[in-house]
Amino acid sequence: MIRIALFGDSIGRGVSYQEDRGRYIYLKDSFDKLAAQHKLCEVINHARFGAIVKEGIAAFTQEDLSEVDAVAIQYGGNDCTPSWENIARDPDSFHPPRTELEDYENQLTAFIKLVRQAGKMAVLVTPPPLVAERFVPWVSRGLNEQNILQYLGDVHHVYRWQEQYGLAMHKVARHTQCKLFDLRAFFLKERTLGDLYCVDGMHPNEAGHQIIYQAVEQMLPLLMTN
Repeated sequence: MIRIALFGDSIGRGVSYQEDRGRYIYLKDSFDKLAAQHKLCEVINHARFGAIVKEGIAAFTQEDLSEVDAVAIQYGGNDCTPSWENIARDPDSFHPPRTELEDYENQLTAFIKLVRQAGKMAVLVTPPPLVAERFVPWVSRGLNEQNILQYLGDVHHVYRWQEQYGLAMHKVARHTQCKLFDLRAFFLKERTLGDLYCVDGMHPNEAGHQIIYQAVEQMLPLLMTN
């Protein structure tokens, strides 16, 4: 069975929000568990809640990956995020994301280089889209939502802002000739995107992880060929 080391954020980890329990949980049927159940591949999961690409590089250097066939790099959702608390307090000033776009591209490029130096194949994984109508109210909880909306200009600005990071990943893949798993495209094909996400508008639910699993099933043979 193909073994893939995954470095990414909470989406890769299979985290979703369970409303009846009022907290984030690890899904029982996340995509990696489905892949193992169907003997599609084994995912060695190093993804972490809240992680950005810089932290992924640091984690990668600490792991023994001699037994894996490929390394999947799945970041962007947290890298593009600004401080919502600071925005709510001061909507008239610019608030940078955790990772500036140019730094994001440079760090992805550096990550790919490290993977190749280790003799492994790198695969970039684009971030799934946000459901903006849910995401903005979610990050505004306990904060001044009007100030946040004032800063954004419109609720869909967060979707467009995050999309830049998906496009940047495409750019890095072209420039480095790295394999690209365009997970975002599989979500965008769905007519009822909201049905695939939990209440926060950013974490896929079990139906969303079925989409991820199906995408992996479809793309794995193409990604693993030289």
